[in-house]
Amino acid sequence: MYLIGDIGNTETKICLLDLNSKIVNRSYIKSNLVTKKYLSKKLKYLKKYKISKILFSSVVPVKFKIIKNFIEKKTGKKCYEIKQINLKKFLNIKVDKKQVGSDRLANAIAVINNKSNFIILDFGTATTFDVVVKNNYLGGVISPGVTLSLNSLVSKASLLPSVNLSKISNVIGKNTKSAIRSGFYWGYLGLINNIIDLIFKNTNKKYNVILTGGLSHLFKNSINVKSNVDKNLTINGLLKVIKKLNK
Repeated sequence: MYLIGDIGNTETKICLLDLNSKIVNRSYIKSNLVTKKYLSKKLKYLKKYKISKILFSSVVPVKFKIIKNFIEKKTGKKCYEIKQINLKKFLNIKVDKKQVGSDRLANAIAVINNKSNFIILDFGTATTFDVVVKNNYLGGVISPGVTLSLNSLVSKASLLPSVNLSKISNVIGKNTKSAIRSGFYWGYLGLINNIIDLIFKNTNKKYNVILTGGLSHLFKNSINVKSNVDKNLTINGLLKVIKKLNK
């Protein structure tokens, strides 16, 4: 069995898979709730299975340490973070690896096929754009996350109501909620289209665009280029690595 997980600023995903890559168990945990006590409730299933390899991506070192210690104690197996692995067989990283989130590297590994170019747009706590040209990870762009920005605005402005972001056809809002929805939907759509356009122009290359993360479905049919959604991108990248992990 394989145990893989992605520790994000907002959410932690942990998946148990059999050797045929079929998911046996999947856990979603709010990252701020990650404690030894909480893990003992959410990951009771660990003692039922013989786990051969464990691999995580993490952008929250404190939470990874808690999870690592818990899982290693329960399974007797070493828990690795993807940046501890030699990734040269998967991709050439053209930037300082320390400066790239491990989830973004996992995303790049998930799509890479040595012949195509990709822009990966991840709607997480931050909205990130990563550029992969054949087997080269060139770097990317980090902009404020949509939900984070929306929550920040509402929390700082006492007269603004809480709003669930959704697609809106009219750019001119007729009330406060529709005005906020318009600003965030059309504002972020403009940001997305502009950054993708600049990447195309600056590199003079064509790309396949892959969307992932919580709000990927909201923007898929609105951006100016054809795109596909894969909300399991990070997990798929980790799975690709763990299958070749000789540990």
